[in-house]
Formats: sequence, structure tokens, C-alpha cells
Amino acid sequence: MKIGPKYKICRRVGDRIFEKCCSEKFEMTPSKNLFKSKQGRRRNVSEYGQQLLEKQKVRFTYGINEKQFSNYVKRAVSRRDVAPSDYLYESLEKRLDNVVYRLGLSSSRIHARQMVSHGHIKVNGQRVNIPSYKVKAGDSVSIKDRIKKSPMIVELAEKLEAYKQPKWMTLDHKKFEAKIEGSPKFDVLESTFNLKAVLEYYSR
Repeated sequence: MKIGPKYKICRRVGDRIFEKCCSEKFEMTPSKNLFKSKQGRRRNVSEYGQQLLEKQKVRFTYGINEKQFSNYVKRAVSRRDVAPSDYLYESLEKRLDNVVYRLGLSSSRIHARQMVSHGHIKVNGQRVNIPSYKVKAGDSVSIKDRIKKSPMIVELAEKLEAYKQPKWMTLDHKKFEAKIEGSPKFDVLESTFNLKAVLEYYSR
């Protein structure tokens, strides 16, 4: 998915959804928030507008186009054995590109997607080049042997020693091999996403 100017998107959705937006340079860039009036005051956003912002925040965070994201929502709503917001969150978090990012094997989801697309990632010993591939409990995720020797990965090994992966996965940072131990749980209090608003947007 092609992503536009990251600063503009971050200011529009009101969150630092890209690594680039976490820099000091971003903080010092004059705000061009689309929801500010000419006098510099933030306009009141309608309920629909807020739902749209929440949808865009999630979609841009995971780097998914509108059609893909809509399909994720449809599958989540169709489930009867689990809350839609829980299933939606789990589906997004278990994307292979997101898993590579969450493991700390890449600096961003965009870079993680490139690693997967270029065939650098293996699942259960088999090369997988589909970023949207959904991992499951019991799967192993690893980097191809020849990539482990690259300067970027060698440098990464030192950082991984202090990096804490999510509780639902474990990583052997020396072998660059991970194990999916369970499933991610959506926590309304801890998450920056308002998935309820996202689901309401698509229910209109």
C-alpha cells in the first residue's frame, strides 16, 4: 500500500502512527492539522468524523488499503464466538509483517513488509512472502540464514537483548527465531485504538 506524506497523516489522525512522527523534527514542524480553523482553533468533529479518524488511524498504522481493511472488519463482525473488536485486533496483530515488527526484527511495519515480500522470513521453516499471512499459536517465525549475516541484522542482535516482545510470542535473539505462544488480547484501557468507533463506522 502506498502511503502519502507521513507528517500530514499523523497530524490528521492525531497520533504518532509512524516512526518518522516520533522525531523531534516532527514536533517542531508547523501544524497543518486539517481539523483546525483559520484562527488556529480545533473545530468540533462530528461523530462520523471521529469514527473516520479512528478507522484511518488503525488502517494507516498497519499499512492496509481500504478494501483489505473492510474485509477484516466484515470477517470480525460475522464471527459469533468472539467479540468483533477482539477478533479484528487479533487478525491485524497476527499478520506476518506485524509479527516481524512486534518481534523487533525491523524498525517499522513498512520495513517488516519489505522483509516478508522479499522472502527473508520463514514460517515453520518455509519461506513466506505474503505480508498478510496470518500466523497461529505454535508457529515458528525466523529469518533466512543468509540474511542473518547482513550488517543490518548483526547490528540488530545487540538491540534485541534489551527489547521486550509482546507476551504472546517469544524470541531467541541469538538465533533470530521466534515462537508464537498464543494470541494478542485487545485491552481498551491500554490501546490507543478505538475499535468500537471503527466498527460503528462500517455499520452505517
